[in-house]
Amino acid sequence: MHLRDLNGYLQELAENNNRPWFIMNKPRYDILREEFLELVTAVIVELGKFDPAVKFCNPKKAMFRINRDVRFAHDKRPYKTNFSAAVAPNDMRRPSMAGGPTYYFQLNGAGQLQFGAGEYMPPPHRLRALRRHMVEDAAGFRKVLNHKGLKARYGTIQNEGKLQRPPKGFDADHEHIEFIKLKSFFIWTDIDLDLNDPDALLPLLAAGFKDAYPLVQWMRAAKVDEEEAAA
Repeated sequence: MHLRDLNGYLQELAENNNRPWFIMNKPRYDILREEFLELVTAVIVELGKFDPAVKFCNPKKAMFRINRDVRFAHDKRPYKTNFSAAVAPNDMRRPSMAGGPTYYFQLNGAGQLQFGAGEYMPPPHRLRALRRHMVEDAAGFRKVLNHKGLKARYGTIQNEGKLQRPPKGFDADHEHIEFIKLKSFFIWTDIDLDLNDPDALLPLLAAGFKDAYPLVQWMRAAKVDEEEAAA
């Protein structure tokens, strides 16, 4: 897609985050949105080459709306200042709904690509399932954390939201206790894009998501207790 055009549009939107400006510039938005749809479609094709679970996802359902939900927010600006998408099996892109890991990426007005994978703030039944999985498959989780590609590109799971003490029922001395205390399980990286080289974007996302795939696989194997999920 035309990255420089998108970057300029998002910068202007950040400076004029109001409905009149948005309506006046709707033709620009529509063109960029269509280009972004083409990108998301191509990303899903690349993902399907190594992750068959998302091979037939609907790209339109993967894309997030640009409108912000301001009903309960202090920030009443009506529009997001990025283009974003998330890909998950069965088009369940929202972790809180899907109960499983998601591939996510966004482009912002600072010329950055941000992407990663995992489960952001999963619901309680998924949180318990992932924590139990770390205990029951400690060796497998250790292997994921030490995966060469994942470690080089992302480092480790983001430390965003963490309990001060181990959750009830978990050994404080367990080797993965610092990860068990997390409330989110997501790997993430930011990259400054060359806006004059849009052709580099798709290969970059494909390679990045392939490096994240070991974590996605491991997380999918975390089994939810049906009684807990129904509670």
